[in-house]
Amino acid sequence: MKLKIFNFKRVNSTNDVAIRMIKNSKSKLGMIVSETQKKGRGNHGKKWISYKGNLFVSIFFCIDRINLSIKQLTKVNCFLIKRLISIYYKNHISIKYPNDLLINKKKVSGILQETLKKKNSTYIIVGIGINLVKSPKIRNYKTTNLSDITKIKINKKRIIYDLKSIYENFIPLFFKKNVKSIISI
Repeated sequence: MKLKIFNFKRVNSTNDVAIRMIKNSKSKLGMIVSETQKKGRGNHGKKWISYKGNLFVSIFFCIDRINLSIKQLTKVNCFLIKRLISIYYKNHISIKYPNDLLINKKKVSGILQETLKKKNSTYIIVGIGINLVKSPKIRNYKTTNLSDITKIKINKKRIIYDLKSIYENFIPLFFKKNVKSIISI
């Protein structure tokens, strides 16, 4: 299963672009990547602060034949992003329920899942934000970025390729396995 990448310079939100693409095209899966977002969002209507140089991606695919609930998909998506970050950071990465990834108790990534029905099909949109080079200032919530904690320059194209590869390998498993078997791989 190959994800087609759709690159943008600036969007309101990568999830909004994915939703529009699902509604207005025949694309059943894809990956939206943008350099910046004007109106990135997190859970419960919270704003996602989108600094240029950080990663803003939405992956979408049809979930009609998937044997996992949305809650289980959230766990799996957190696991997959944790797997991605662990390529670059070898120490402990924790998941703060339901969808934040933390390093040293500081947020490095957030995931926003949304679903959309089109005709008789249901799609999931997995919005992924990762602080690669700059940490937003959030009141009462510590943040970090991969460059600061790894002391290396993160190659954004490489991390996008790694993310694409992880999802291309795991999306087919969503149709065959349960959560425990997926995250034990």
